Amino acid sequence: MGLAPADDAAVYKLDDERALVFTVDFFPPLVDDPATFGRIAATNALNDVFAMGGTPLLALSIAAFPEELPTAVLGAVFAAADEQVRAAGALLAGGHTIRDAEPKYGLAVIGTVHPQGLWRKSSAEPGDALFLTKPLGTGLLLAGYARRLVSDDAFAAAVAWMTTLNGAAADVLRPFSPNAVTDVTGFGLFGHAREMAERSGVRIRIDALPALEGVADVARAGIRTGGDPRNREFAPVEADGVPEEQLALGYDAQTAGGLLISLPADKALSLEAEFRARDLFVARVGAVEAGAGVVVS
Repeated sequence: MGLAPADDAAVYKLDDERALVFTVDFFPPLVDDPATFGRIAATNALNDVFAMGGTPLLALSIAAFPEELPTAVLGAVFAAADEQVRAAGALLAGGHTIRDAEPKYGLAVIGTVHPQGLWRKSSAEPGDALFLTKPLGTGLLLAGYARRLVSDDAFAAAVAWMTTLNGAAADVLRPFSPNAVTDVTGFGLFGHAREMAERSGVRIRIDALPALEGVADVARAGIRTGGDPRNREFAPVEADGVPEEQLALGYDAQTAGGLLISLPADKALSLEAEFRARDLFVARVGAVEAGAGVVVS
């Protein structure tokens, strides 16, 4: 699996039992605390392996920092990323750092997956139920927090979700053999749903948008992130009568967002029960239908 079509990671089959999963992701700081930044960036990169049904094995740091930045700051970023990589069951085995005026950090990650257990975003089927394993709104909350419109508790909750690995959710999901899976990140829920719909040749209907606490107030205040207009251009949806704050939530760029899951509807109740039994978040957000595009109701 490479670019035809592209998915959440590249996959190289070694034999009938093993395939390698490759991904890379890095970005500038979203928060002020260096350790939190390192943990968020690592989570975001590792989650692409989980979105393919794989298990992370090895990671390399990709870093860019101003020369005048204290080495203690770099150390905090690297140490937190190392902790998160180990929490994912993998090892951080070095990397590469360059000088740059703007700090950036992320990981190149390699993982493994059984070729028959590979999850694609291009195989959703009509009749599937659609689930999401994290609430939405991290981008809006960060923007609102910068403008002092979000409480410290709501900000801490957003950080907690951005540093939650999707490994536990993937472990619960694996026995259910989902038809299609992707993770919700920079394109927002609507953008990633649009990708799944187009590549699967189906229509996706979204009728629920689980949100983090405080997000609705930020959206009603008119605050939008830089990714909002780009995501609206990338992923137009049918949304007659849907309030603007709901559209803002669906287009909000997520960092280390949850898994978007498409699986046969007759497995839905069992899936929800398994997530509840593990005390993990899951929300049914819609359904897959014959047709094309994304409909929000």
